[in-house]
Order: sequence, then structure tokens, then C-alpha cells
Amino acid sequence: MIDDSKQIIKVTAFNITAPYTLELKFDDGSCKNIIFKDVLHGEMFTPLRDLELFNLVTIDPEVFTIVWPNGADFDPVILHDWDKYEQELINRAKDWDVVAK
Repeated sequence: MIDDSKQIIKVTAFNITAPYTLELKFDDGSCKNIIFKDVLHGEMFTPLRDLELFNLVTIDPEVFTIVWPNGADFDPVILHDWDKYEQELINRAKDWDVVAK
């Protein structure tokens, strides 16, 4: 299960490096390249399969994570530790489509 720890992480910058792929920079100096395609399921994330919408990503200045115009976002701790959570998110994403139907 995803552990939303008390650690405070901030996304400080991003670059779109490929379709559905972002390079994220964090306030601790680390950098992560994340391919989001396999988690774009469910009510909030399916619309991001539209590459034009996906590319409208910004950083929320209040919570310091990436957000999209439709309100979709990811916890910055999850993004920071993506390798740890990626498979669980992919598995959950498959269920999100089933629940949405």
C-alpha cells in the first residue's frame, strides 16, 4: 500500500521530454524522469491521454506538485519516490477504469 509519509517534498521544475513523459526536479536537488502513460486511467487521469491536455501541466504554487487544468495531480512524495510506487499505481490505474464505468 502507498505510504503517504510525513516527508515534505516540492516539485521545483519540470520539462516535457517525450509524449506523456516529464523530467521533474525536486527541492532536494534530485531529478526523476517519469513516463505517466500507464497510469492515465480513471475519471481524473483518462482525459490526460489527450496529449494536448497532458502538455498543459503546470506546478501548483501552493502545494508544489504538478497539476493539470482538469484538477488531476500527483502527490509530490509519490513523484519523488516513483520507482517505489510505480507498479502499484499501474495496478490501481487498471481498477480506476473499471470503477468509472
